[in-house]
Amino acid sequence: MTVLLNVIWFVLAGFWLALGYLVAGIVCCILVVTIPFGLASLRIARYALWPFGRTVTERRDAGLPSLLGNVLWLLLAGWWIALCHLVTGLLLCITIIGIPLGVANIKLVPVALVPLGREIVPT
Repeated sequence: MTVLLNVIWFVLAGFWLALGYLVAGIVCCILVVTIPFGLASLRIARYALWPFGRTVTERRDAGLPSLLGNVLWLLLAGWWIALCHLVTGLLLCITIIGIPLGVANIKLVPVALVPLGREIVPT
């Protein structure tokens, strides 16, 4: 079932989401200061490509730099990216077929809000 949901997700939403996060990650990796945000965007791109069967956990070794980076990310980009994921997820949940896709989109909200200090692991 996970493979089927991932294929449907990839065709309907995952490819475009991953492509957007990939472009943002490459742009952020151009400047030295924004490399952590670029790496986080690349990590989110992999998760946005195949979200079913994986989950986001907190890294216990993340410290003060991750906290400061998350505050900066939240103020500059995280809140509107998370809002887009939330609205899209709610719209997908209107139809019965779209409910799993909407739930997957809503699963992207926490990692879009605070991506640093998070790890994506298989469930």
